[in-house]
Amino acid sequence: MYVHYYMTASPVTVTPDSTVGDASRLLKEYDIRHLPVVDHKGVLVGMVTDRDIRTAFPSAIVDGDDLQLKQDRVEKIPVADIMSTRTMVLRTVSTLDDAMLFFDKRAIGALPVLDEEEKVVGILSFKDLMKAWKNLFGLGEKGSFLIALEVDQPDQSLTPLVETLENFKIPFNRIIRTDGSGKEPPMIYLQVRTYNIISVHKAVEQAGFRMHVPEDRLGE
Repeated sequence: MYVHYYMTASPVTVTPDSTVGDASRLLKEYDIRHLPVVDHKGVLVGMVTDRDIRTAFPSAIVDGDDLQLKQDRVEKIPVADIMSTRTMVLRTVSTLDDAMLFFDKRAIGALPVLDEEEKVVGILSFKDLMKAWKNLFGLGEKGSFLIALEVDQPDQSLTPLVETLENFKIPFNRIIRTDGSGKEPPMIYLQVRTYNIISVHKAVEQAGFRMHVPEDRLGE
C-alpha cells in the first residue's frame, strides 16, 4: 500500500520565478488545484494552490480600470511571493496510512511525493487516496460487501475463520478486529467478494462466529 503506486507521477510543476499568471493558466489547462514549486534540479521548494492564486488576485468589486490594472500586476508576480514553504510531504516509501494521517492532520487537498534526493516524483491528492482504498478493498464492486461478526473473547483466534472461508472457497480481502474502545462493541469486520450469501453464513457459523446486527435504539 505504498503511495508510489497510486500517486500521479511526473506532476505538473512550476519554478519560484514562474509568474502567478503562468501558474493560473497551468491549473486551468490541466484541471488541477495544486502545483509543486521546484528549483532547477527538481527539488521541492514550496507549493502553490488555486486558493493561493485566487487570494492574490483583487476582488471583483474593484472598479473596471483599476481591476484590470491590478490583475495585470498580480499576473506578473513570481510564484515565490505567494507559495507555501511549510509543506508536508510524502516519500516513495510512504504508505496510504501515512497519507491518511497527513490529510487528517491538515486541511490540504494534495501532498507532493519526494525521492531520496528531495526531488518531486509525484503528487497524491485526497481523491487519489480514496480511489486507492476503493481499489484495494473492492468497494463498490459487484458481490463485494462488509459483514460484522461478534467477538466472544478479546483474544479469539481468527484462524478458524480464515481456514473455513478458504475451505468454502469464499474470496475475501479484508479482516479487521476492533477492541470496543469506541462507540461500538468489540467486532470483527470481514470484507468478502461473492454472491453466495448462504455460503458466507454457513462458513461463519462453522468457524464458531455469529453475525452482528446493530440494535435499533433510536426510540429509547
